[in-house]
Amino acid sequence: MKIRTMKLREAHTAADDSVCSILWASDAGHIVTSSSSDNAICIHHASAPSNAPKFLRNHREGVTALALSPNSTCLASASLDHSVKLYKFPGGDFETNITRFTLPIRAVAFNKSGTILAAAGDDEGIKLVNTIDGTIARVLKGHKGSVTSLAFDPKSEYLTSLDSNGTVIYWELQSGSTLHVLKAIAPNNGTDVSVMNILAWSPDGELLAVPGLKNNVVLYDRDTAEKLFSLSGDHLQPICFLSWSPNGKYIATSGLDKQILIWDVDKKQDIERQKFSECITCMAWKPEGNALAVIDVKGKYGVWESVVPSTMKSPTEDIPGLYSKNSNGLLLFDEEEEPCASGNLSDLNEDSYDDFEPLRRKRSRKHSSYDDEMEDVNDELETVSKVETRKKAFYGHKENLSGKSGSRNMMVTAGTKMQEPFQPGATPAHPGKRHFLCYNMLGSITTMEHEGYSHIETDFHDTSSGPRVSAMTDYFGFTMASLNENGSVFANPCKGDKNMSTLMYRPFSSWANNSEWSMRFEGEEVRAIALGSGWVAAITNLNSLRIFTEGGLQRYILSLDGPAVTAAGYKDELAVVTHISPPLPTNEQILEFRVFNISHGSQPLRGRLPLTPGSTLTWFGFSEEGQLSSFDSKGILRVFTSQFGGTWLPLFSASKIKNSEENYWVAGLNASKLFCIVCKSPETFPQSTSKPVLTLLDLSFPLAASDLGADSLENEFMMNNMHLSRIQRSIEEREASGLDCTLLDDEAFTVETSLDRCILRLIASCCNSDKHVRATELFKLLSLEKSSRAAIKLVTALKQPNLAERFNNILEEKLLSEKKENIAHPGSKSNFNGSIKPEVASTKFFTAEINRAAETAVASPVNTFPSTSNTRARNVEEPTKDRNGKSEESKTMTPGRTIDLKATGKGNANGVHNAGEATKATKVDQLSSSRPSNPFAKSSSNQGSSSLFDSLKKTKKADIKGKV
Repeated sequence: MKIRTMKLREAHTAADDSVCSILWASDAGHIVTSSSSDNAICIHHASAPSNAPKFLRNHREGVTALALSPNSTCLASASLDHSVKLYKFPGGDFETNITRFTLPIRAVAFNKSGTILAAAGDDEGIKLVNTIDGTIARVLKGHKGSVTSLAFDPKSEYLTSLDSNGTVIYWELQSGSTLHVLKAIAPNNGTDVSVMNILAWSPDGELLAVPGLKNNVVLYDRDTAEKLFSLSGDHLQPICFLSWSPNGKYIATSGLDKQILIWDVDKKQDIERQKFSECITCMAWKPEGNALAVIDVKGKYGVWESVVPSTMKSPTEDIPGLYSKNSNGLLLFDEEEEPCASGNLSDLNEDSYDDFEPLRRKRSRKHSSYDDEMEDVNDELETVSKVETRKKAFYGHKENLSGKSGSRNMMVTAGTKMQEPFQPGATPAHPGKRHFLCYNMLGSITTMEHEGYSHIETDFHDTSSGPRVSAMTDYFGFTMASLNENGSVFANPCKGDKNMSTLMYRPFSSWANNSEWSMRFEGEEVRAIALGSGWVAAITNLNSLRIFTEGGLQRYILSLDGPAVTAAGYKDELAVVTHISPPLPTNEQILEFRVFNISHGSQPLRGRLPLTPGSTLTWFGFSEEGQLSSFDSKGILRVFTSQFGGTWLPLFSASKIKNSEENYWVAGLNASKLFCIVCKSPETFPQSTSKPVLTLLDLSFPLAASDLGADSLENEFMMNNMHLSRIQRSIEEREASGLDCTLLDDEAFTVETSLDRCILRLIASCCNSDKHVRATELFKLLSLEKSSRAAIKLVTALKQPNLAERFNNILEEKLLSEKKENIAHPGSKSNFNGSIKPEVASTKFFTAEINRAAETAVASPVNTFPSTSNTRARNVEEPTKDRNGKSEESKTMTPGRTIDLKATGKGNANGVHNAGEATKATKVDQLSSSRPSNPFAKSSSNQGSSSLFDSLKKTKKADIKGKV
């Protein structure tokens, strides 16, 4: 074989040996070159090499790697200045800094659709960047040395990477997990940055080519990662670059021996070679025809024409469909074309856990007849024939799989990725754009990245009451933050030579100077942060919960049971969510929540965090009243309650109101409303360039469609029960601490009154629908005696005499039970013993409701109970509050509407006195243990437990004594 030489022309000036790159555009019209010794990128006209090239000088230091999108509309460049930039191609207009690293970058690569750009280098971790919006889709961590080469599988299932130590890792794109780790199979270049290991997939995606340890190329199986065969020839020194021809029949290899060999892959032999005066660092096959572009370590490039002998098949003939030019192009920012499903990783966060591998398909490994030490030609020929036989059968089997309704794809995606940590109220980073580090009910913290630093601003929704906080210049690269009324806390992932993570607290006001403080964690990375009253918390990748005081004192270090997902703070309480095991095969995350009371040093709550099957946690925090809440990616909001020993209640379902073009991004909630930002699909989070508009949505249980037709009333009934349970728990906690409960007693009385009103309206609906059993169940849940008598009068007016008689019997049993209880315990009184007058205003309401219901029932056999708000507006003047917060009775009453309820039943109960006697409002008596059972309200103890109305009774007694 005749060895030829060719002349090269200078594209870049390099004093020393440099890593140079060369690409050929898909239309074969342009060649792109770069050098690690030159900050310029050159775009050459392939048909007129004598014409002056176009120079792109956007980098501050040398360019180490180039990549073109599959349709050659976008060019990506990596540099020693730690940045990755995007340009329009072939025009060369600068688009954006797509991502940054803390150390030099050595490799970049586009996936088949152009929607994902992989970048890596001396930093720990491979970044997968979503080119549609510039967000970091995932960071893959596993290499110990500098990553020098990246290659996406043409079938969009895998990413492979090679480092300077010679280790190859197969990554599964769907889950981000490592499939195979092949250690020390390529040359170990150590710290020599002038030599770069390289790997490449065959165009059909079935073979992976890697430089071997014996100056050869080794081919590995796509799925099992087993060595199939090698290409061994006349390379005298290690191979430093290789490139597949477009049709996959040939491989071009360059070595440190300054020559290029062209290999026929089927025949496992070299068919052509070329000598050069310098080492060739990069090659690119011409997309059309029979030519190869090359560039050496001095920055000189040229085109080798007629690479493959004319007697053989052209390198661009019979190109596989996976590698055809009709593949999808790059989707850049704000374009409307939808990316392919295999490349869309934008719903994932930046960090990934390598400690847990999800379930994935398992394939039987083929037993290779190769031995690494057996390089004899005869043995190799025999082995190759055997491997080829097995390989054909195996590939045929894969083709059968692919024809069975996508069963192969189902197997690939069976593995479930553990949810990665996130900060509530944060949005993904946008290169060159502002994004949220924190957004809650109080305000927001935004950041915008510049060259070498970021600009952070803190804003409050209520500018009249919130403190004025000056903007901050951030040199640490903070990626998470938390905000409350006292200050803000920031943290960043590990970065720099010492691999350190920083936590910084910034108070809004302090009596002392220099009250801002920071902590450094060497070799430990902060994953989630939270803020409360007088404390700061940080959770790290070592599953450590670190708690600091507001002044920076390191107070506690606790060990958690699993990797952190998120954290939230409210006053003295810190809530933490962690993984307790890998996800189930049914795609369900297994999460646990723990609530710590920082001031008491206790853990009042701990349990499993429920999620909708197949969903992930997207928001976690406390309501304005302090109730623990969660929101998942399926649009279900859950609130923790002490009912039934502690459980989660679903209070909102996006599917009930969701428009197919809307997504809900939660900011917070209160007792009755969900505060969220409505995002138009496919966006799942708001932009911070303009102030988002908060939308208030009503909280409601996702009830089944009832045959009663009173869904709103049933929802109101359940909501009131939940609120009453929360108030009762608060009263118990305050009484246990010896604190005053007067205000909570008033609130409980109001909720119980509203609950009885709702029950009365439900009883009316049951009567209209002939649901007498349900009406009886509701009657038993009434709290006040006057409510029970009002219900009897109501069913009488609705012409239900049998139901009225049953209600009367139930009431008599209650009164008799109360009477016996009073005899056994003389000191106890209840709502049904008639010793304390009911409140006049409340009785007036029930009377008006009954009269209106009776009138409506006469006019029409089918009716619904009148609205509470309308009736109150017409018939009742609301009680007012004096300056001490006590309730005063209304001074005016509607004449002719006050009714003595004693006429409606046989029980010994006091009715409402005339208006002249109602000079002062009185509260209902204490409830005894035999009070009608409410399955939604927390039951009280029979022995000496105080009811919601103890303080009201004491007030009544004090008034009586004062009169005497």
